This record gives sequence, structure tokens and C-alpha cells, in this order.
Amino acid sequence: MSRTALTRDEVLDAAAGLVRQHGPDALTMRKLATELGTAVTSIYWHVGNRESLLDALVERTVQEMGAIRPYGHTPAARIESVARRLRRELRARPHLIAMVHERGLTERMFLPAQRALVHEVHAAGLRGARAAEAVRAVQFQIVGFVLVERNRERAPVQSPGEDELWGTETAEHDPDLARALARPADPERLFTRSVRALVESLLSPGN
Repeated sequence: MSRTALTRDEVLDAAAGLVRQHGPDALTMRKLATELGTAVTSIYWHVGNRESLLDALVERTVQEMGAIRPYGHTPAARIESVARRLRRELRARPHLIAMVHERGLTERMFLPAQRALVHEVHAAGLRGARAAEAVRAVQFQIVGFVLVERNRERAPVQSPGEDELWGTETAEHDPDLARALARPADPERLFTRSVRALVESLLSPGN
């Protein structure tokens, strides 16, 4: 039996869920209708055809990414909070973010986070070109880190792996370094430390 009460938001929620799990190519109107327990005609009535549905998903992703808000007691802490949240949101919806990029809306998507960063670097006393450089440095750090994470997660098992490559010679006779580099990286710790060091450097009065 088909559902009679269905909202546009429910359709978009289900469609976004399918894209997150399997990518946009797996999103068909028939599969979406099955997921929602309704008729295909009901999906068309709420969102139009498949291209219109994808456009709506992209627009909603842009809006969701605009909901990032800083928190903390200092500009540095608030910048770090934006960085952590932006990384988390990018990682949570890689396929949807790719769709945003393909439609040429990446800069619009990042604008709210950039504006939040602008406010905080201004609060820290940075202005003009130096403030712009700080905003872009933080943004590039986040996006670059996420890309490296995604590539490492999607890569096949490496042979030889890091545990085989790092030894006495490659580590320049630093056994503690060799052991550390042979272990899997801790992305959360590494991201926090790298962003904190970057922000401290950018906000330092001497720079």
C-alpha cells in the first residue's frame, strides 16, 4: 500500500540518505519510492524529475553547510570550532559535497563558514590582506585534510605498508619516530593539533 501523507522534506531526507550511502548514481525514483513506501508518481509530484531532485539536494546541502556557528571564549577557540565542525560536515556527506562542486556552487557553500572566520580574525585584530590570508589558510587546511583522509580511506591495502617502510634507516636512526610513523595515524588528534598550530601562527602578533 502506498503512503498518502508524504512531505517534500521526507522525500529529500530519504534521497539524501541514499546518496550518502551509495552515491548519486544509485538514486533512482523507483528506489526512492520503495524506500519511502509510496508510488513513483508521488515522488514526482513532490520534487519533479530526477534532475530537479538532485538540484534540490544540492541546494539543501548548501543551506545545511551554512548552519555552522562558532563557539568558544576566544577568537582562536572559535576558529578551531568552525574548523572542526566544517571538517565533520564535509566528511558526513562526501557525495553531496561532490554534487555541489559539480554544479559550480562550492564557493557559495563555503561562504557562511568563511564569513564566520572573517568575524573571528577581525576580533583577533587582523585586517585586510592578512585577515584574508588567515581565512583562506584555515579553509585550505580543512579541505586538504579531508581530501587526504578520504583518499587514505578509499585506497587499497598498501604493500608495503607504513609498518614495513619505517625502520632505523628511513627514520634516520630515530627508533621512536620509526615506531610512531609505523602506527596508524590518529586523524582527530592530528587535525586538532595541526589546526591549533596554524591558528596560533596566523594570529600571532609577530606574523
